[in-house]
Amino acid sequence: MYAVHMTEQSPATTPWRRNTALFLSGQTISLFGSMVVQYAVMWYVTFETRSGFAVALYAIAAFLPQGIVSIFGGVFADRMNRRVLVMLADGTIAVVTLVLALLMLSGVTDLWIILLAVAARSVGAGVQTPAVQAMIPQIAPPDQLMRVNGIFQTIQSAMALLAPAAAGAVFGVFGIVPVFFIDVVTAAIGIVFLAFVVVPTLARAAAKTTSYRDDLVEGFRYIWRHQVVRWLLVVFAIIFLLTVAPSFITPLMVARTFGSEVWMVTVLEIAFSVGMLLGGVLVSTVLARFSRIGLILFATFGFAAFTVGLGLSPNLWVFYAFMFAFGLLVPLFSAPFMTLVQETVDPDKHGRVFSYVGIVMALATPIGMTVFGPLADIVSVQTLLVVAGVATIVVIVVAVLLPSGRAAVAAAKVARADADSPEDAPADTPAAPR
Repeated sequence: MYAVHMTEQSPATTPWRRNTALFLSGQTISLFGSMVVQYAVMWYVTFETRSGFAVALYAIAAFLPQGIVSIFGGVFADRMNRRVLVMLADGTIAVVTLVLALLMLSGVTDLWIILLAVAARSVGAGVQTPAVQAMIPQIAPPDQLMRVNGIFQTIQSAMALLAPAAAGAVFGVFGIVPVFFIDVVTAAIGIVFLAFVVVPTLARAAAKTTSYRDDLVEGFRYIWRHQVVRWLLVVFAIIFLLTVAPSFITPLMVARTFGSEVWMVTVLEIAFSVGMLLGGVLVSTVLARFSRIGLILFATFGFAAFTVGLGLSPNLWVFYAFMFAFGLLVPLFSAPFMTLVQETVDPDKHGRVFSYVGIVMALATPIGMTVFGPLADIVSVQTLLVVAGVATIVVIVVAVLLPSGRAAVAAAKVARADADSPEDAPADTPAAPR
């Protein structure tokens, strides 16, 4: 069925440091442009409409298509050369952004046009994201996964720090259109870097003769039998439904309560990004050997507490402080989460498993925003944040105390111990589902 059959290589037998450096460099540059567009468009919609419903539509357009396409994106990542797949997706996103820029230069500024372009970009992300996450264990040795994920998270945090500042400066001075051209240029540079990364097609993937539908079903069954990943996905969904989704209305709270100047939302995003940057540094250094599941649970309860704090903030600067603390916890959740999945899932199923992770992430946010967005036009954003934070605490406590939760925590500890002792098992033996 496949014309190309390549020998599956271990990261230990490839120049993994060179590949990792090129990969992270390319993704850093591309990510910067994407984030600049993300912030600028979100602020544009917020300031132009001042409507919770409009912000909810933006969140749906930004995440729902990604969730739907991720179903197929993970299968593509397990069947194709992941490097080529990321390059094609990144290039397509850049073309869509360029078309939107040219339309707006021509005076077409209808909200539905902007949301359509956002949705098209989300489709590209649905293909790109599972492939990017699945590439990391192909280019990094098992004993370096946590550090590489931590470094990647640190880079994402650094870009999240620079991107809102750049978006605020360009958007505030020149308007929305120049922001789109930044994304086109950074995507092109990122593609060039990625072209030099060696990522062979998995031998087991090249030999596949099953259909896409069979692969999707197999991936779902694999996750259902894998209690660590299954429980982690539940926690992931809770976090995105009850804390990430409400975070999309924090700029609305700033605009309604503290003022609608661009610098206010810019500082809000910078505070969050500085926290993420510091958290990424901690995860890639002093916290790299800490319990994966312990960090995940610590971050989860912290998200809930700081969401309540955001809602109770008496002034803008306290609001910024809680947003900084919230950002600090993001790498403490995401890096251990991705590492646990990479350590416990068979390599030839990484793409499909990460596609379901993408589905949960992409669908939970718009589902949450279909509730929080319209409610923000009825009750205060402050009230919504407090309720969401308290609800998160209650639901996570129940999830941990359930027998399935206790079993997943115990299994995750075993998986971590196995990953930390690679010499005890053959290098090519994948961890079996538990």
